[in-house]
Amino acid sequence: MEQLSDLKAILHSKRANIYYLEKCRVMQKDGRVLYLTEAKDQNYYWNIPIANTTVIMLGTGTSITQAAMRMLASAGVLVGFCGGGGSPLFSGSEIEWLTPQSEYRPTDYVQGWLSFWFDENKRLAVAQTFQQARIAYLQRVWEKDRDLKAENFFADDKDISTALDGYAQQIPATQKVGELLLKEAALTKQLYRYAAKTTKLGNFVREREATDLANGFLNHGNYLAYGLAATTLWVLGIPHGFAVMHGKTRRGALVFDVADLIKDAIVLPWAFISAKEKATEQEFRQQLLQKFTEHKALDFMFEQVKQQALREDLP
Repeated sequence: MEQLSDLKAILHSKRANIYYLEKCRVMQKDGRVLYLTEAKDQNYYWNIPIANTTVIMLGTGTSITQAAMRMLASAGVLVGFCGGGGSPLFSGSEIEWLTPQSEYRPTDYVQGWLSFWFDENKRLAVAQTFQQARIAYLQRVWEKDRDLKAENFFADDKDISTALDGYAQQIPATQKVGELLLKEAALTKQLYRYAAKTTKLGNFVREREATDLANGFLNHGNYLAYGLAATTLWVLGIPHGFAVMHGKTRRGALVFDVADLIKDAIVLPWAFISAKEKATEQEFRQQLLQKFTEHKALDFMFEQVKQQALREDLP
């Protein structure tokens, strides 16, 4: 049995696994966390390497025991209940994670975050920095990812470079967070249009309740990104309600802000590519998790949030 002190030996930013489970029971057995699937003649147990796991999403037909939750909390794993395929999270409109409780997380990041958060101009400056980082990350990922290039996604494509450069020039001129949100929404529409054209899904319209593959994969991928963002904020001890861009009245709004750092770069193109290839949810999820790891998405989230929390040059 692993000692509880060993369960957090792997930094969250370096952990390899996100699990989505359905039609199974999660339990603790012999000092391990397992999930049990029931076959016609036999039950099968599968081990979850909790020390190397960031998030577990429990879909339809799942249950979890108290003992399993105790071990997951000891390893700092976030647990969320969700609908089939990973979305929506249990309450639909909120970010609902069962977060481990710890009094030993660092305090410097939450104190740094709160030192600027109550000043509207400083919140705007951090939101603008996040948006610039988001653009730079997309350009970096699309420039180096051979698989994306093979699917005709190019960062230096005229439509993409014009959209990104135009947005980057508009960001510093925004005077209010609401204005920045409008500019961001316009960029996202341009990216959807480019992805739909590239994958020959020309009739695509973004609707969260739609049943087509592209919309379903976008929902699914976004919730995986929310899991990474929620993990980042929990580890750094920053409450999810202290958003810099999304609505201040939404309890999980900062999760959306942080997830936006990587969604356009990774989730968006692969949702469309997987829809074009008529992939299964499992195939899409495996592809996405591979790309999160390949492009160090969790590392990037940690880096950006830590930099802004400890930033000293805010206006």
